[in-house]
Amino acid sequence: MSQVDLNSDLGESFGPYTIGNDPEMLKIISSANVACGFHGGDPLVMHRTLELARENGVEVGAHPGFNDLWGFGRRQIRVQDTSEIEKMLIYQVGAIQGMARACGVPVTHYKIHGALGNMACVDAELAMAAARAVKAVAPDLIFVVLPGSELETAGEELGLRIAREIFADRAYDDDGMLVPRGQPGAMIEDTNEAASRMVQFIKDGAIVSQSGKRIEVEIDTICVHGDSPSAVAMAAEVRKALTLAGIEIVPMAQKLA
Repeated sequence: MSQVDLNSDLGESFGPYTIGNDPEMLKIISSANVACGFHGGDPLVMHRTLELARENGVEVGAHPGFNDLWGFGRRQIRVQDTSEIEKMLIYQVGAIQGMARACGVPVTHYKIHGALGNMACVDAELAMAAARAVKAVAPDLIFVVLPGSELETAGEELGLRIAREIFADRAYDDDGMLVPRGQPGAMIEDTNEAASRMVQFIKDGAIVSQSGKRIEVEIDTICVHGDSPSAVAMAAEVRKALTLAGIEIVPMAQKLA
């Protein structure tokens, strides 16, 4: 039987501001990428998310990004010295490791958020900074990457364990990268379309771009973004479709074991 992990970016609320429906998402997914306080999240939100993940048997990972609460980490920030990025990521991994230990929850993986992740997919220097950061402080964490990206290359070069991720709610360019948000068709909003695409991609071992180009990739995990209004419905439909197709949902650490 084929296996795949189903993940979502959670813990992104902040103070009085609620983003997404984490309690319901945690009933559906097998891995949660928990914000570390820079693009979203705060100590109380992080603690609550980790406890909910533990109660639902969901594995958790670090989800660091740019220090950009105002822009939710989705604005590109240019830096001259990528060692600044490396230190920023180390800081955030340390934050979730400390909180997870207090909650009695192991941290299993590491996934870069938003604009920083998109930039590192095509920038070898940024990608290596991201890989060096986790290698320095938590080399056993699974490095979640877009297949065919510079992040994948950097992770392989540093000998990290890698989970290759596709997105249920995003469209792809012909180079296998995500269509940038804001461009026509970048977001897949129809839950049935998202679900059928994921079943097709897993069975074929390939993604299909907006133009119809077929790109063969390894697939370990599927992401449904947790901050969209249809996130819970989409995650539920994707899980249902995968299960009906005979594809087992397992945490990524189990998938890669």
